[in-house]
Amino acid sequence: MPVLEWPTLILLAATYVLWALGTTSLTTLSPVLGILATAIAITQFCSLQHEALHGHPFRTAWLNEALVFPALYPTVPYGRFRATHLAHHHDPSLTDPYDDPESNYFDPKVWATLPGWVKGLFIANNTLLGRMVIGPVLGTLLWLRGERHLLRRDRAVRRDWLLHLGGLALLALWLIPAPMGWAGYLAATYLATALLKIRTFLEHRAHEAARARTVIVEDRGPLALLFLNNNLHVVHHMHPQVPWYRLPGLYAANRAHYLRRNDGYAYRSYAQIFARHFLRAKDPVPHPLMAAPAYTIRRNAGVVPELSKNGTP
Repeated sequence: MPVLEWPTLILLAATYVLWALGTTSLTTLSPVLGILATAIAITQFCSLQHEALHGHPFRTAWLNEALVFPALYPTVPYGRFRATHLAHHHDPSLTDPYDDPESNYFDPKVWATLPGWVKGLFIANNTLLGRMVIGPVLGTLLWLRGERHLLRRDRAVRRDWLLHLGGLALLALWLIPAPMGWAGYLAATYLATALLKIRTFLEHRAHEAARARTVIVEDRGPLALLFLNNNLHVVHHMHPQVPWYRLPGLYAANRAHYLRRNDGYAYRSYAQIFARHFLRAKDPVPHPLMAAPAYTIRRNAGVVPELSKNGTP
């Protein structure tokens, strides 16, 4: 691979420019336009943070971290995103409510103990509409709840949050005089999170074979760019070191192989996903395989992990 990946660096620069325009001149022109532009920039920034933690555009980790240091996404420190996402890349644990930090499933035994109104909330959150409307708030609250527990006992988590405070300081220095202000920025962050939920909604499914748990969405439209081709998700999981702009070519050259690999878990486009799942869940909230005798899990004492997830980009 090249020492420097120019497509990623150019896109990051363009993202910062769009973000700056969205929070200033575009907001002056139209607050709605400013929020939309800023939300798109924040979404793209989160996708670029994902590239950075996987070693792009530089081969040097601290350089990548410096590029995405400003806390444009206020609630998730880059270091915590990196740690949880790399843990998520342990494919044998995908979808496990305890061992996969990005799982949306519940342990059925825990699910059975929840009040009816809580179950109703998560059932609504299990549709694409619910994930986009409820998910940004629900996921953020659960994420911060889990981080609060970890801050008490994990020095690395405390370090990541302290570094994040520096990024938030940069954000505050910009927003205090900016026309958008904090209210507009929170609205843009909410919208950005809703956009990110489209990508994460069905990235993984419960399946006995780990190789068949990861989706392919053959979309080549604006959302594919916004998500940096992470819609070709099984390709990314099999080749996490490959930069975003090479994933489509890799998939096109080996399409039949990837579809065999994930047992045909694929959609033609995000339009098809909206048509199928906007008001209808793709699967249950309790993990459908955990009742099987062969399914084993590692329990973490003291914290209910599935109630502290789903807030990362």
